[in-house]
Amino acid sequence: MTDVLGRTPRRSNARSNRTRILATARQKLRDNPDASLETVAQAAGVARRTLYGHFSSRPALIAALTQEAGRALQQAFAAARVPDAGPLEAMARMALAAWSVGDRYRMLISLGRRDLGEAEIRATLAPVREEAIATVRRGQEEGVFADHVPAPVLARALEALMLALADENAESTWADPTGEAAATALLVAAGVTPRVAALRVRDVLPSTGRAMACPPAEARSRLGADD
Repeated sequence: MTDVLGRTPRRSNARSNRTRILATARQKLRDNPDASLETVAQAAGVARRTLYGHFSSRPALIAALTQEAGRALQQAFAAARVPDAGPLEAMARMALAAWSVGDRYRMLISLGRRDLGEAEIRATLAPVREEAIATVRRGQEEGVFADHVPAPVLARALEALMLALADENAESTWADPTGEAAATALLVAAGVTPRVAALRVRDVLPSTGRAMACPPAEARSRLGADD
């Protein structure tokens, strides 16, 4: 009993330290991709030996951040998923889900690709990329999305667009706090008319504390016909 009680706080402290290190590393590496482990340890308020106890090297820390980002993206997709949603709605929801974890998503790509390699990125993103490809393919088969390129190619192009928009948003050159504009742009790039894309994104956009204007009934009825 004494041993268990004696070790529990240490385990709790270890978990707290790891969480703090990862949160600090996300911020420091986002601001400076070349930030050292010593810089991260100092900013996190832990000794270097504590950091090295959790992450033996920079690649180990980057790998942990990459895996964390992959899980966050998968969880966001799962939370946004709606049974029986058509491909247009499903893609809008996926775009908004990706936007909600934009900083982690961008870090996964940029740092992971540089420090871990493309193979690691492919493995981490495989589940969400497969879902995106399947949604694009379904949309092409139903005539919702353009079919001038194969579904895997279009899905990767849409992913690149979202990353580019997230970069612009992060640099404060363009503000899109809810992801509404980015999701609309993605649907337009997939071959949806701007009006239909805007209406569908507005229709599925989660509440952000502000009243979302609903499309007029006439426009909504046309939306179904345009789909």
